[in-house]
Amino acid sequence: MTYRRLALGVLGGSLLVTLLGCGGDEPAESAEEAPAVESATKARERVQAYLDAVAAKDVAAGRSQFCAVMQPAFDAVATGPSGDFADHFEVSQAQITEVGPGPRGEEVSARVLVTTDADEVIRPLLFTVTRDGADWCIASETPGSTAPASTGTLEPTETQPPPSPQSEPAPLSAP
Repeated sequence: MTYRRLALGVLGGSLLVTLLGCGGDEPAESAEEAPAVESATKARERVQAYLDAVAAKDVAAGRSQFCAVMQPAFDAVATGPSGDFADHFEVSQAQITEVGPGPRGEEVSARVLVTTDADEVIRPLLFTVTRDGADWCIASETPGSTAPASTGTLEPTETQPPPSPQSEPAPLSAP
């Protein structure tokens, strides 16, 4: 009698586990996907905030997106003749084209439409965004690939006008 109750208990327990665990490995995959989705979202937010700061020529807002260790380098070049916040050019559009994992953090590809005097050029940028304690920050900015993005055009954002004819991309300097 005791063995019968034990067997029924084990059978009932395993049936309950089977019913509750319906779907197999999906909960484990979802738990693994959640941090990846969060990091991609945070990386996109940081880079978008930086691109908005560049377009607005808000140096302090741009600086705040970088990791503390990178801020001295940012200060040294950001407003210089080839820095992102140089006075002689204007960013009229910016578009994030891709976000994905990289060897040192999330990599965010972007393209910006830069106007200097009468010329307009698209400059690709590649940002690496990492977690610094509980916060996310930009660890590096480098010239991106000159290969065309999947869309082929730089799409206007909500507050920016559509682009004029585009010329060959040229890299911005990195802070």
